[in-house]
Amino acid sequence: MSKTLALTVLACLSFCICVCRAEDSAMENMVTERKVEDNHRQDSADLLIFIMLLTLTILTIWLFKHRRFRFLHETGLAMIYGVLVGVVLRYGIHVPRDISNVTLSCHVNASPPTLLVNVSGKFYEYTLKGEISASEISDVQDNEMLRKVTFDPEVFFNILLPPIIFHAGYSLKRRHFFRNMGSILAYAFLGTVISCFIIGLLMYGCVTLMKQVGQLDGDFFFTDCLLFGAIVSATDPVTVLAIFNELQVDVDLYALLFGESVLNDAVAVVLSSSIVSYQPEGDNSHTFEVMAMLKSFGMFLGVFSGSFALGVATGVMTALISLSQLCTSFFTKLRDFQLLETALFFLMSWSTFLMAEACGFTGVVAVLFCGITQAHYTFNNLSPESQDRTKQLFELLNFLAENFIFSYMGLALFTFQNHIFNPTFIVGAFLAVFLGRAANIYPLSFLLNLGRRNKISSNFQHMMMFAGLRGAMTFALSIRDTATYARQMMFTTTLLIVFFTVWVCGGGTTQMLSCQHIRGSLYLSFLTKHESAWLFRIWYNFDHNYLKPILTHSGPPLTVTMPACCGPLARCLTSPQAYEVSPHKPCVPINPVTLAGPAGTTSAVISADDLDRELTYGDHELVMRGTRLVLPMDDSEPPLADPRHRMRM
Repeated sequence: MSKTLALTVLACLSFCICVCRAEDSAMENMVTERKVEDNHRQDSADLLIFIMLLTLTILTIWLFKHRRFRFLHETGLAMIYGVLVGVVLRYGIHVPRDISNVTLSCHVNASPPTLLVNVSGKFYEYTLKGEISASEISDVQDNEMLRKVTFDPEVFFNILLPPIIFHAGYSLKRRHFFRNMGSILAYAFLGTVISCFIIGLLMYGCVTLMKQVGQLDGDFFFTDCLLFGAIVSATDPVTVLAIFNELQVDVDLYALLFGESVLNDAVAVVLSSSIVSYQPEGDNSHTFEVMAMLKSFGMFLGVFSGSFALGVATGVMTALISLSQLCTSFFTKLRDFQLLETALFFLMSWSTFLMAEACGFTGVVAVLFCGITQAHYTFNNLSPESQDRTKQLFELLNFLAENFIFSYMGLALFTFQNHIFNPTFIVGAFLAVFLGRAANIYPLSFLLNLGRRNKISSNFQHMMMFAGLRGAMTFALSIRDTATYARQMMFTTTLLIVFFTVWVCGGGTTQMLSCQHIRGSLYLSFLTKHESAWLFRIWYNFDHNYLKPILTHSGPPLTVTMPACCGPLARCLTSPQAYEVSPHKPCVPINPVTLAGPAGTTSAVISADDLDRELTYGDHELVMRGTRLVLPMDDSEPPLADPRHRMRM
């Protein structure tokens, strides 16, 4: 009897334990669901903050354009609103600390990215979010709220940067860009490298001085100084270019600034990657070694050329796909659905960036040259509806992404957890940036003027020196890695440099133009004759006679430009539209460039007037779109011989 009673009691106890565990499990599930719901609401509120920032920026932009205010650009407005919201989040909102937070000490050699915690026999997975200083441990919950509005740096590189860079290439104004191509390449490549090393050397001297006086609390190596030089050498003069358009400033000055900013962003990205990859042999990874330097230089050339080739190849592939829509009945059905055609164009353009990053190249370079190639070839093959849609789509994405980044810059000034404000480093950085820009502009302008008939005047040089603003690319490069003491100090200083250049230099553009007496009609400049680079003229003849007929339905038919023995191949590669849209008409060259072509060909030699007329197709008017100047490239529009077209000029 007693045995039966004991078994009954044990069974009851077991049942009670099971019920208690079930109730605990149910309660735990309810708590978990409640936390998930709270996190969802918090994430929605965080995104709402950025949406409201963009909305407020757009409304203020409308007010400024209506009142014709030029002292502050929309990017500067976005930064101001971001700063105000950051102050409120940092000092005005405090969430009560969760009493369930427990701090335990565990001695490990490194921070594990994933941690499994055994709580009463149940394992929970925790992921690493970042380091918290000892003085902030008591405010973990507040730090958590601030980290909620801190985005992963990869969001900037993989989502926000591609549309900005692609739009810069897709809207590139080719006429004056190619006429100043030699100068633009010199400023973008050689000038960026000069600026990087000048800033790096000066900052290394500043860091050495800080070590001597005891103002440096962590490691700061020469490679860190060079990396900082590469980061702040990327220019983004969107404010200045916007004012140039409104005041109709000389178009060559605009072309030099815009072309430099487009290309030097790509150079700065590859240069920073090469500096990070510098790895000498031995225990000390920061000593100077010739072989390691040569390897970094080789990596710079390899990564840039590989990214360039990938971007051009993708652009050519989209051109061939869009051309096949014109030549085959299968793809013609896709062309009839403009939404699908636009979606395919958009996805292939964006995939160029991700493909380059996945292959170890630089997506910024790849997507830039993909945009340039697509604007030159693919755009002509799209249906008229898709042409308008792609322009508007990338215009919108560029506007939203760029203003989002500038809003986030203002927010990050107060929400970033590991700022290091060092007055000596900040003052030294401003001085180094100024001297680095001067070493870029003035010596190169002197050398370029030795070979230019249309000289870069001294007032243009002063304006280019003043217009070296820093923007989205500089911020994205600096926030990508903030793990060390040096990188955190670099990020803080970079933010201040961007704020100063956008607010002060951008706001003072009108006054600087008046001081330098830079005026003139932007539209009258279109009729001015300038010299063409002989190398570009050779390339253009090859492009006009061979590449355009293959990749588009424009240009002379290949049956005219290729040797007679290649007739079957020429007829196969030439689209039927080429005979209808662009019949070959031999031109009478004026000061032509003599080209040695294949025997038996009738390849036309393009004169200076023909080249000027061809490059002017479609980019005869400038339209302000978003934060950049969009320069349409519609080769399908009528030539300048049309009097109505001349009036639009």
